[in-house]
Amino acid sequence: MSHSAVSQAGAVSISIGNERSLRRSVFKQNNSISFNSKSWSSSLALNQKTTSIRDAKRYTNTTICMSVQQTSSSKVSVSPIDLEDPKDPPLNLYKPKESYTAKIVSVERVVGPKAPGETCHIVIDHDGNLPYWEGQSYGVIPPGENPKKPGAPHNVRLYSIASTRYGDFFDGKTASLCVRRAVYYDPETGKEDPSKNGVCSNFLCDSKPGDKIQITGPSGKVMLLPESDPNATHIMIATGTGVAPYRGYLRRMFMENVPNKTFSGLAWLFLGVANTDSLLYDDEFTKYLKDHPENFRFDKALSREEKNKKGGKMYVQDKIEEYSDEIFKLLDNGAHIYFCGLKGMMPGIQDTLKRVAEERGESWDLKLSQLRKNKQWHVEVY
Repeated sequence: MSHSAVSQAGAVSISIGNERSLRRSVFKQNNSISFNSKSWSSSLALNQKTTSIRDAKRYTNTTICMSVQQTSSSKVSVSPIDLEDPKDPPLNLYKPKESYTAKIVSVERVVGPKAPGETCHIVIDHDGNLPYWEGQSYGVIPPGENPKKPGAPHNVRLYSIASTRYGDFFDGKTASLCVRRAVYYDPETGKEDPSKNGVCSNFLCDSKPGDKIQITGPSGKVMLLPESDPNATHIMIATGTGVAPYRGYLRRMFMENVPNKTFSGLAWLFLGVANTDSLLYDDEFTKYLKDHPENFRFDKALSREEKNKKGGKMYVQDKIEEYSDEIFKLLDNGAHIYFCGLKGMMPGIQDTLKRVAEERGESWDLKLSQLRKNKQWHVEVY
């Protein structure tokens, strides 16, 4: 999100040595992990011919667990566990004038053909040098010159991280971003105007494995996942790529085997997108729903396929209104509520919450003030 080989039976462990070497040589764009795979299997093909002799020499007897989609009783082991040690989140380890040079591991389109626009899941190799916590963001500096400041680099674009601190390979060396390609269409001609397209989103979506990328951060504290109470309720509301931080939360709750971290509360995700083809990480979320029905709820608002009770398009605020009594009771009992996505989502949501509060005989302004005071209210929009 911008503020601008697994079988169905389980994981396959492959003793082929150094994971870093393997990833450099076989994680090609066409063979990347498939997040939309209906069979929860990987489209990764292990072609030994693609492994260079140089990398082969560096192989050890490390066992690689290729279980990106494994979620239920046999959770995935993660490392290094010392990523759990710090009491405070890492902040601004790398700044715009001294950014970190990372590498692209894979770029994969994660929406179907009928989705308006293109959204990509991008895995970035930071080699363990740019640690982060769930809910934080990376800054990306696209290559080239800032048109408004000749000779200067582009401004930093912030993207919410869509993975846990251990990354999609559970080794603490990658981070993932969920990026929608920003394309501008001339309102008069209806034709695309490349000169006005989003510089950074197009750079990221066009990237190839091995490409270098300048990263800053990590930044942000407002969307950090509170973990002091494993029985807490977390209500997560997103539009589009705003689902990014929640993917990290949910993988941590339901996929990863983190010592002394067992989630026994309720995670409730509301996701608003245009249509079924626009759903992001749907198979991951659906799997959690199947395997953890007592701890996970998932409600979708498909604006171009569903109608609200008034006959209009179904937006995420309509889903919130549908469950408003339950949501308000959960908030009264200390639930955390998160909002992430386009800033245009907030007025409609706020209006809905205010109307519901008034119907309940409550002052929304007073309630919102209390939620903020109690640190239950988390908003990150762009």
